[in-house]
Amino acid sequence: MSDGVNRFLGDTPLRVAVKLLILSIALGFLMSVFGLYPDDILRAVRDFIINLWEKGFAALGQVGDYLVLGAVIVVPVFLVIRVLSYRR
Repeated sequence: MSDGVNRFLGDTPLRVAVKLLILSIALGFLMSVFGLYPDDILRAVRDFIINLWEKGFAALGQVGDYLVLGAVIVVPVFLVIRVLSYRR
């Protein structure tokens, strides 16, 4: 069991915890220096997803418009070709 955990983590659990702690402190310090805070990052991700959701449905609406616009020409031409080839 211990060997499987070590293989999964890449090292012993205590060493991995210490490495993660040091990395978290260093990254937290850098983020603080640049003025990045977790709530700002989460808010930006949420806003990105909401914007993508809204614009995605708008894009689907445009695709539907293009579909109808193209079908006005394609379907009658297809039917005419099928009728003309049926006679032969």
